[in-house]
Amino acid sequence: MEDVDSSRFNPSARGGSTLDAGPPIDRIESVFAVYETRTEGDRLVYYGDPLRPPEQVIRELWPAFRETGYEPQLTIRHGEYVLVAEPTEIGIDGIPWTNLVLFLATIVSTLFAGAQWYYFDPFSNPAELLRAWPFTAAVLGVWSVHEMGHYVMSRYHRVDASLPYFIPVPSLIGTMGAVIKMKGRMPDRKALFDIGVAGPLAGLIATVVVTIIGLHLPPVTAPPGLVNDPDAFQINLGYPLLLEWLAALFDQPLYRDDPATAVNPVVIGGWVGMFVTFLNLIPVGQLDGGHILRAMTGEFQETIAALVPGVLFALAAYLYYIADYGRYAVFIWVFWGFLTAVIAAVGPAQPVDDDGLDRGRFLLGVVTFALGALCFMAVPIEMIP
Repeated sequence: MEDVDSSRFNPSARGGSTLDAGPPIDRIESVFAVYETRTEGDRLVYYGDPLRPPEQVIRELWPAFRETGYEPQLTIRHGEYVLVAEPTEIGIDGIPWTNLVLFLATIVSTLFAGAQWYYFDPFSNPAELLRAWPFTAAVLGVWSVHEMGHYVMSRYHRVDASLPYFIPVPSLIGTMGAVIKMKGRMPDRKALFDIGVAGPLAGLIATVVVTIIGLHLPPVTAPPGLVNDPDAFQINLGYPLLLEWLAALFDQPLYRDDPATAVNPVVIGGWVGMFVTFLNLIPVGQLDGGHILRAMTGEFQETIAALVPGVLFALAAYLYYIADYGRYAVFIWVFWGFLTAVIAAVGPAQPVDDDGLDRGRFLLGVVTFALGALCFMAVPIEMIP
């Protein structure tokens, strides 16, 4: 049974109470008239009447509770307003076994994916699997830096966030990426912007480094039997402007006359980083682009987000009916059209303090979206039978 300590409010009788861990009662009563206090485990509970609109009450009390290590929430219980403050825990508690197991599983799945790009056969020779480690290092390196960018800025702004959860999936790249979980509400637009922008920018820096390394590694050549196999299909990757510019800058070819020769799979790791950067910067809901645009434009972000699914569906229709690309190339944007519609319906994060951003952050947001546009590919993957 949960430990509950209840008392009618009496300032002189609160000495030594767990409630003393919270902000001074007179600070709370400036916007919330308290008539009863309780502790429920490690939570502080205040029954009372809001003296201002509920959202304004939370906005004004948020800094005071955060200074004492709590996060407040105003709810209604049995017709009464209740201010519940839960302790915030910033950091890692114990060994993150789930994160570690998923990360190890993703290493294995990306090794199998990398073996395909190197034309290795790990089933007939399991030792071949380990030779695909450069691809795994490239893909997981880019994704890890991206997610750690979010994590570091979450810690900086004292927002409780988990370590990355990697998602192993049998596919061309072996993973669906990684996510971090954030608890509680975002303090202000600055925190929302910094946490949102840190991932794409950090990941893009890692992507550029990985791409440059991959461009200087030798290309791979498909076995003759595979090239002449009538049942095999060809996979063509679209290259974004950023990748083409890097290749031109270092005078390294992306396109080759020999269909059996392809870029080193480490370059594909950089390609993954660019594609992930673009997708994450789509300005809807809880995606990084949604966080950034919400911090930059306020509630106008939801108007822009409502248009995004239609744009993606229109792109898919153009590719299929006018440009005459295959169904697989079109499926990607149809899938993301439905996905962004769902994400947009959920809505963006709502910061407690909704004051506008400074000019420097706003300009950085514009630059970030411009970099994301350089990572766009109308046809990311095309499969030709």
